[in-house]
Amino acid sequence: MDKLAIIDENRIENMIYEIRGKQVMLDSDLAKLYQCKNGTKEINQAVKNNVNKFPERFSWILSEEENLNLRSKILTSNSQKNKHGGRRYKIRVFTEQGVAMLATILESEVATDVSIQIMDAFVLMKKYVSTNLLEQKYINNQVMKNTEDIKLLQEAFSKFEEKKKMHSIFFEGQIYDA
Repeated sequence: MDKLAIIDENRIENMIYEIRGKQVMLDSDLAKLYQCKNGTKEINQAVKNNVNKFPERFSWILSEEENLNLRSKILTSNSQKNKHGGRRYKIRVFTEQGVAMLATILESEVATDVSIQIMDAFVLMKKYVSTNLLEQKYINNQVMKNTEDIKLLQEAFSKFEEKKKMHSIFFEGQIYDA
């Protein structure tokens, strides 16, 4: 029996990207995690053989623009270790549902174990994003409240200055309050 992969959740979280407003993982990262002997070729062949199980909301191939944007985020290509000098196929990404579907198709113990860890990482990422959104909403509310308070204070000071001018007598450059 193969030794099951134990992977650091932080490492998995670093493999999750946001593309088209969805959290996704790259085919090359999944091939490494699932310990596919043939790398991304094995992943993409599994998808090709089961195309009806991968609607675009589960998995899609990146456009050239998305590919360039992703490469600029990563800074280096994941495929530099490839002897051929780069990828031969366009990058395919998988959403959380796509990752789960892929694990059922690959049907290996490693794929099942790793998929559970990946699902946990997706959940942690969602909690993190949700917490940050709540914190940002709180901060925005505080800023709006403080902005309103500052505006009220400025109006009060303006009225005070107007009253002060109305009740002051100027005498040889000095102000005398009546």
